[in-house]
Amino acid sequence: MKSYMIRISGLLLCFFLAMSGSSMAQNRDTSTVKKVRFTPEQRADKMSDKLDRRLNLSKQQDKDIHTINTDITQRMEAIKRNTTLSKKDKMAQMKALNEERNQRFKSVLSADQYKKWNDWEMKKKEQMEARMDKKQQKRNAR
Repeated sequence: MKSYMIRISGLLLCFFLAMSGSSMAQNRDTSTVKKVRFTPEQRADKMSDKLDRRLNLSKQQDKDIHTINTDITQRMEAIKRNTTLSKKDKMAQMKALNEERNQRFKSVLSADQYKKWNDWEMKKKEQMEARMDKKQQKRNAR
């Protein structure tokens, strides 16, 4: 009778471990789900909200910045989706749009706000370049 109980408890333990292992595997599978892509308008909203918080924009500045961001993100999306352009041409057009955004921001923001925004952008650019360098080093090490 005692050995029978030990066998049953052993089977229950194996069953429990098997079930918990499969549920953990299912949890890992959900972590590989694709990222949600935001629409250009949603990206413009997020960018504008962040700028408003960081730069303490006036209501008019907030409205103007949102208009600029919406226009630029929509045009960038059109460039990304344009299959007739080469990668080099896409990059050149994106760079031109970023320059246009800079100029338009300069006309809306105060000198202090523009400097703060520009410093923030430069810091983001440096961080991105550092990540890209790190990825390249990993590829070269293989």
